[in-house]
Amino acid sequence: MDWIEALILGIVQGLTEYLPVSSSGHLQIGQHLLGVEEVGGLTFDIVVHVATVCSTLVILWKEVTWIFRGLFRWDGQLNDSQKYALRILISMIPIGIVGLFFKDYIDAIFEGSLTIVGICLLVTAFLLTLTHFYKPQEKEHISMLHAFIIGIAQAIAVLPGLSRSGSTIATGLLLGNDRKKLAQFSFLMVIPPILGEAFIDFKHIVAPSAEYIAEHGEAAQIPLFSLVVGFIAAFISGCFACEMMISFVKQCKLIYFAIYCAIVGTLAICLT
Repeated sequence: MDWIEALILGIVQGLTEYLPVSSSGHLQIGQHLLGVEEVGGLTFDIVVHVATVCSTLVILWKEVTWIFRGLFRWDGQLNDSQKYALRILISMIPIGIVGLFFKDYIDAIFEGSLTIVGICLLVTAFLLTLTHFYKPQEKEHISMLHAFIIGIAQAIAVLPGLSRSGSTIATGLLLGNDRKKLAQFSFLMVIPPILGEAFIDFKHIVAPSAEYIAEHGEAAQIPLFSLVVGFIAAFISGCFACEMMISFVKQCKLIYFAIYCAIVGTLAICLT
């Protein structure tokens, strides 16, 4: 992978991680259009995902510091920060189960299929369209039950082309949650799973097992400069997309992403 491909794929990852258009689906489409057989192996994947986590921490710094300031303070009962952290923990249960027991099977079945990407993008378009026409009365806080249901949506979004942010935000909106708080919650709830998956993948790079090498081959060797370019591109575009997406959710403009996903999904199916 040269630095230009790393730049393009880094921008794609940063933008699509937050915009409701599916980062995995767009990376597969970008890979197909660029003629890159591998997006860059686990190393590049880890780098750009950590970059998007860093962009989340920068944009939502006030919310992150608020959580940590109250997380280790005990006043005889759970404070608001601890309740928020508990909701994030509850939302992680479904994706934790899928990641531990089913993700390898899902990747093996669906990875590399533009048809599946296209179909899932059409599903994303449908979910976003629903939020445009169905607008229940907004609730002030995200409940524990809603956090779990939103977590289920995140777990289902491991399918390539099914947008994680689109699925979680659309599910939360259909449940009647506050738009701004929901967007922030959607971006914060993904940080632990991304870091957890990156840690597991990093172990495969440092000390790959014989079974892993037999299944995936040797880790791709990527120039350091390409990794740096990919990280910076994903970080900067991620900051832009995170800020923009919060604004779009507040202004009820998700229908434009629904149209985009419908067009790209159709094109992806036609490319196969």
